[in-house]
Amino acid sequence: MTEAQWLEERYSGIGASEAAAVMGMSPHTSNERLWEIKTRRATPPDISASPFVKYGKAAEPYLIELFALDFPEYTTHYESFQIIRNPDYPFIFATLDGELRDRAGNEGVLEIKTTEIMNPGQWAQWDGRIPQHYYIQVLHQLLATGYTFAILKAQIRYRTGGDLNITTRHYRINRSDVTEDMDALLKEEIAFWECVTQDRRPNIKLPPI
Repeated sequence: MTEAQWLEERYSGIGASEAAAVMGMSPHTSNERLWEIKTRRATPPDISASPFVKYGKAAEPYLIELFALDFPEYTTHYESFQIIRNPDYPFIFATLDGELRDRAGNEGVLEIKTTEIMNPGQWAQWDGRIPQHYYIQVLHQLLATGYTFAILKAQIRYRTGGDLNITTRHYRINRSDVTEDMDALLKEEIAFWECVTQDRRPNIKLPPI
């Protein structure tokens, strides 16, 4: 489909980048604001002019190619504006950065992230893990696709003394290890989408302190 068709199709369900908002864990928007967008009371913010967004969009295809070169044990595939829906809950959908297949035939998600660390507190979010809203995004992708694993490739930029430094990290999440978290997310997404279809404003969710 075209980009315009893809943008319109996003009103028909919950995308992976929106899952953290459903849980009240998004640093960008609330579950209530997301509900207003899905019920067309509000329009999605246009972030296309952000230099961080522009960089991420331009870097993504190169990072996918680098992943394929560095990890030849996976077959890597990408299709623009492809929407994959959960067969039982079609309002749960995902457009993946890439699809993977290992040598045993297991299918997986490839998620690409580019970020720039601006203060020491942000490093803590990457200390042996990925930031919570990215983790929820990956859980949603596993829900939508039914795939057995996901790999998040993160290119992290930071500056020391004015010099730009870049580090790249890879995180693997196996579906079998996160089934309880997926079940919790599924429950919240079903409840949220019922609020959309019933035109009923959800109670605001606040992130834990």
